[in-house]
Amino acid sequence: MQNLFYAAAMALVIALALGPMLIPVLRRMKFGQSIRKEGPERHYAKAGTPTMGGLLILVALTIPALVFAGRDPRVLLALFVTLGHGAIGFLDDFIKVVLKRNLGLKARQKLFGQLVMSLALVFVAVNYLGRGTDIWVPFWGVSINLGPLYYVCVVLFIIYTSNAVNLTDGLDGLAAGTMVIAALAYAIIALYYNQQPLAIFCVSLAGATLGFLRYNFHPAKVFMGDTGSLAMGGALATVAVLTKTELLMVIIAGVFMLEGLSVIIQVVSFKSTGKRVFKMSPIHHHFELSGWSETKVVTVFWLTAFIFAIVALIVLAAGRGGIHYGF
Repeated sequence: MQNLFYAAAMALVIALALGPMLIPVLRRMKFGQSIRKEGPERHYAKAGTPTMGGLLILVALTIPALVFAGRDPRVLLALFVTLGHGAIGFLDDFIKVVLKRNLGLKARQKLFGQLVMSLALVFVAVNYLGRGTDIWVPFWGVSINLGPLYYVCVVLFIIYTSNAVNLTDGLDGLAAGTMVIAALAYAIIALYYNQQPLAIFCVSLAGATLGFLRYNFHPAKVFMGDTGSLAMGGALATVAVLTKTELLMVIIAGVFMLEGLSVIIQVVSFKSTGKRVFKMSPIHHHFELSGWSETKVVTVFWLTAFIFAIVALIVLAAGRGGIHYGF
């Protein structure tokens, strides 16, 4: 248990120490965030704020995870998927910020990278780490063996999760604070399953993100960019796969899931009826345009994330195990 504390503390300290060094470098290199013209007007003042701060999270996560759990294959796989998604995000940010192409990577290019990382994760987890192809269904307390269909489901699950976290990263501190809560919840789950190395990975993620939040809270001195948001989404999805709690993660990461769903609903509604369900998507912008301050939206969403996490842990404790079905 001491290693959990040491890993979290190391990640936090590294992140806090790196901030004053990395942020000025990003500013000097003019790695500034561009703001969408169709977004809320109050966001225009954020133009030029350094982005790609996700590098800070990745460094602060990787070092303690390797120091305290680097021999565990699950942790190494989690780091591989996380850093892989971070690399995709970094390339996207680099194209947008340095090459001045506002859209960054093309959608199919980003999707291809996420697909490769997702397939690598599920292949290694199932064939080399004994993950199997069963999936636990919360509330019903049953595990269903999906067979080959599991590969398809997990790939879609990981791609959705990483993009959902990316979509949530639209307000100062929103994605980072929500991720701290989700990562701590998964540290508890990993301990519940006696997977202490994976718990170390989770608390390292929480500590690194909390340290980053020090510089990302309103008014943000730095944004994580796709470098951070895609990586954190990949990390969260990986832990869910390795603990066999993919469906439970839908509850734990409820805020992320709803943010992604709001975009889908908005697009489908507009294309099919010409009408918008929300004033703007992702849904955090809907509340902004409804008159909420940015800090109020973030605070309410954090509280919602905390409630989701508590509910998920209660569901886990009350209904884990049970019947197994197979196709």
